[in-house]
Amino acid sequence: MPDSPVPPDPPPYFRAHVFVCCNRRPDGHRRGSCAARGSEKLRDYMKVRAKELGLAGVRINQAGCLDRCEFGPALVIYPEGIWYRPETPADIDEILETHLRGGGRVRRLMLTETDVVPKG
Repeated sequence: MPDSPVPPDPPPYFRAHVFVCCNRRPDGHRRGSCAARGSEKLRDYMKVRAKELGLAGVRINQAGCLDRCEFGPALVIYPEGIWYRPETPADIDEILETHLRGGGRVRRLMLTETDVVPKG
């Protein structure tokens, strides 16, 4: 029986999808949490600025724990799977302009394969 062709995937609904960790752990938790480090305010700012900038096809979403708590606040942008650690609205502006508008990377804010969660 001949292989039947696999239909192509549908086009992406969004050109870029940003997930901002807004997980909150109890104060004093050994891993900390992105929300305790200000991720909720950064997410809110990012949503407003993306709209102001007219970034079509970009969706900014709140996420639960992305499991990089020690490096938070953390966000990840798909489809590329690029992780960032923004700390200020200016960092968010740079990510919006450089990555989401220009297609580049903000290297100084990126989390890389060397940023791993400590065991234990």
